[in-house]
Amino acid sequence: MSSSSSDHQLLRSSWNINAHQTQLSKSKKPIPDSKDPAPVAEKPSYFCQHLSELRLQLGQNPFRNLHDCLRVRPLGRASIRVGEIIRCSACSRAPPYLYACVSCAALVCRSHAAQHAAETSHQVVVDVDRAELFCCTCRDQVYDQDFDAAVVAASVGVVPFPKPENLRKRRRVDYKPWTPDLREQALIEENSSPLPFSQLPWGLRGLSNLGNTCFMNSVLQALLHTPPLRNYFLSDKHNRFYCERENRTIATRKSESSKSKTKNVQLCLACDLDAIFSAAFSGDRKPYSPAKFLYSWWQHASNLASYEQQDAHEFFISMLEGIHEKMQKDKRKHHSQGSGDCCIAHRVFSGILRSDVMCTSCGFTSTTYDPCVDISLDLESNLAVSTKTTPTKSNNSVNCEKDSMKTSHNFGISTLMGCLDRFTRPERLGSDQKFFCQQCQVRQESLKQMSIRKLPLVSCFHIKRFEHSSIRKMSKKIDRYLQFPFSMDMAPYLSSSILRSRYGNRIFPFDGDEQDPSSEFSSEFELFAVITHSGKLDAGHYVTYLRLSNQWYKCDDAWITQVNDNIVRSAQGYMMFYVQKMLYYRASATTFAV
Repeated sequence: MSSSSSDHQLLRSSWNINAHQTQLSKSKKPIPDSKDPAPVAEKPSYFCQHLSELRLQLGQNPFRNLHDCLRVRPLGRASIRVGEIIRCSACSRAPPYLYACVSCAALVCRSHAAQHAAETSHQVVVDVDRAELFCCTCRDQVYDQDFDAAVVAASVGVVPFPKPENLRKRRRVDYKPWTPDLREQALIEENSSPLPFSQLPWGLRGLSNLGNTCFMNSVLQALLHTPPLRNYFLSDKHNRFYCERENRTIATRKSESSKSKTKNVQLCLACDLDAIFSAAFSGDRKPYSPAKFLYSWWQHASNLASYEQQDAHEFFISMLEGIHEKMQKDKRKHHSQGSGDCCIAHRVFSGILRSDVMCTSCGFTSTTYDPCVDISLDLESNLAVSTKTTPTKSNNSVNCEKDSMKTSHNFGISTLMGCLDRFTRPERLGSDQKFFCQQCQVRQESLKQMSIRKLPLVSCFHIKRFEHSSIRKMSKKIDRYLQFPFSMDMAPYLSSSILRSRYGNRIFPFDGDEQDPSSEFSSEFELFAVITHSGKLDAGHYVTYLRLSNQWYKCDDAWITQVNDNIVRSAQGYMMFYVQKMLYYRASATTFAV
């Protein structure tokens, strides 16, 4: 009893709240009748009248004394620090199920909580092990925004969840279909010709191999049928004729100012991509030669300018960088890549990753944000059953697909969902990677966890199939089969979901909750393109599978063939492209007169 009494006194002095102060506050500020209007300065409480009364008694910040008592375990629930040995003041019961009174700091067990509330009129207590509020009279958990904010802030510092720069919110804008009037209809009929009949969908056209350029053709086929990118170029948002004229004017001015002749006009990858879009959607079914685009890419990436086989993923990243650099120079205002406003490449593919590094000693969390245009995933080394679950769907095909994924886990087959589980799973950093903890003021061992702060319109997943060892001085390819779904929900891998599972039930805006009112729809993605690699590391071949009008097509350079779903599922996926099922229009900052 002596140890319990000393811990009780420690908790009472730490909170600096006693029964005398509580009675004094009652006399100064009586509880208003339920019919009386609530004071304007008071913040609203949730679900419980007794919690609202407690807020009136203890003032505007009733939980300020809990800051020093909160303890957050790394990747675990928060708790109340009350000493090494604690027991119920009535029956000397040890944890779990011990509660500390918010008003007088008395320690009671679950059996004596109601008795304590009846004797002292202190209805609200806090669970010592979970740091969650409980009303003894209502016999249920209650929630308060200030209390939850204090719990979350205990592990991340003073300001919880700082927002990354230039993260703009999107709001839903009603779609307005366009119907041509009589004058516009006459212009369309006068300046257009009917497309030739073909069994293949519009825009599906083979690309000639110019000598080990299957890596380029496979990526171009995926980009040609990326819905937001396709709509951008086919809507004449980037006019190559206007862009080339501007480049000639700039080159002429530079040559006149420097009094020297300019040999070549600055090349633009976006212009060459616009030409490929025009050729692919012209209705011509003959294979198209992207020689001009290859030459322009060589000028941008001179270190890769050769007829040797290149990596499709490296080409994809290099091409997006080339489009970004050229279009960024043409704009006066600078935008961050993570905002998705700098160019069409990042507007479609750019997302934001969140990285949390947590001190294993005190639970302090350091958070950084990084923009990304794709997510590179390691194949699962440990083929155990995945523990992360996704919400169930009403669609039978999706349910069957998820059942097969669970079965494949049991039989040791790698899955895309398993790779994402591993990507967002906490990992312990080595002793040589200790970070400086701002709270401990020394270097400590830590845990690191990745999550997705902002989803792009199109998510590209790159599977690391090529391993390069500098120690063994050798490279090899991983031919392990990977199962990937045709539809997937990215909600379990968002920062808001991971933080909510880490901190429990809190009425607090977790990272990403306030980003977009349509976030409950935008986490659903559908597969539309798969780039595969067959063969060895130095002698392989790239092929693209496209889903158009609910039918799959195999794009093997100049050859286009129709295939079934089983062929796609059995393919050795290297890059997978998923597009959001529900796309929302962003409100334009410019107002146009009708």
